[in-house]
Amino acid sequence: MRALPSWLAAPLLAASLSAQPMPDAPQYKIVDDLLREVPLIDGHNDLAWQYRKRFSNDLSQIDLTRDTSRFTPPLYTDLPRLRLGHVGAQFWSVYIPPTLTNGDAVKAVLEQIDVVHRLVARYPADLELALTADDIVRIHHADKIASLIGMEGGHSIGNSLAVLRQTYALGARYMTLTHTKNIEWADAATEPPLHHGLTPFGEEVVREMNRLGMLVDISHVSDDTMRAALRVSKAPVIFSHSSARALCHHVRDVPDDILQLLAANDGVIMVTFVPEYLEEPDRLDSVASDAEKERLEKLHPTDEAAVHAGFLAWRQTHPDPRAATLADVANHIDHIRQVAGVNHIGIGSDFEGFSNPPRGLDDVSCYPALLVELLKRGYSEEEIQKIAGLNLLRVLRAAEKTAASLSSRP
Repeated sequence: MRALPSWLAAPLLAASLSAQPMPDAPQYKIVDDLLREVPLIDGHNDLAWQYRKRFSNDLSQIDLTRDTSRFTPPLYTDLPRLRLGHVGAQFWSVYIPPTLTNGDAVKAVLEQIDVVHRLVARYPADLELALTADDIVRIHHADKIASLIGMEGGHSIGNSLAVLRQTYALGARYMTLTHTKNIEWADAATEPPLHHGLTPFGEEVVREMNRLGMLVDISHVSDDTMRAALRVSKAPVIFSHSSARALCHHVRDVPDDILQLLAANDGVIMVTFVPEYLEEPDRLDSVASDAEKERLEKLHPTDEAAVHAGFLAWRQTHPDPRAATLADVANHIDHIRQVAGVNHIGIGSDFEGFSNPPRGLDDVSCYPALLVELLKRGYSEEEIQKIAGLNLLRVLRAAEKTAASLSSRP
């Protein structure tokens, strides 16, 4: 097992770690050895948003060297648990709400990119900014966590290719084309369609991302937008945090025909841990709870406390089913392997972007447990390494090669 920082032995952390169920030692050792060779790459973590939402981007308020589960509500990410999870590279999402547009959106996304840069500067012994696939490999071999930036939502660029280019210059290496709302040039999965895919400007955005070497992320977008992006992109695309719709009928998940198109594109779907994208009881609970929140907000439009109290009362008679488990994530991986092939699977947890993780995947320390489950299901060691990180590295290298080819044209 690779050497860990001295603060991992701190008494504060020891109690929480000893309470965690560990997988069988021999299989855990296999996974440990595999992840020393290949970086485990998580496609999506919203920690930067938690700094903004809770503490107005004051980094001193969350000490990542300590157990952050003590916060209310708890956080799932800190350096000790990232180390226990053998995370070799993390795409830190620079999410901003889809209600922000134009100049407000651009300002907000720059502030969130700044958070990631400051986090890397604040924890230099553990984090290092990565801009290329080779950077990820080098940083992982240096026993640090390669830190990449992913923009969540095309509203972030304020309809400007110049802003897109400058966010790339600041380190952004993927952009999710939409978040939960339609934008002027692309449809989201969770609203009625406006464009039935991409507008001509939306296609131009995809082409410019190809030219830059920025990964096109089609999580959150409508099926028509998925198909349009797959048609237009000259480089492999990714789903940074999505799962299989055949197993859970959420519009955020990916239908089988598009999984097959993804395989033809040589892209990757990074399977997410969000419960309502994994299990039908959790999806139905999410629909009901969203409807209740909307009802309460209309009833108490200026009283946030009343909305909160009303929702807590509703929860007393409508308990969260907490149906999703680690096994469900493995089931989605199984299905995608059957439909698209093992070369097109990665991991995109979405930690810090949701609450109540699947049982067995309680925080960022639990990735090895998922890989052990895959070993138990008969996945080979080579397949485990592909899912952990090699597939994403291949896609990122392909995007870099496409960019080099396009920029070399007269």
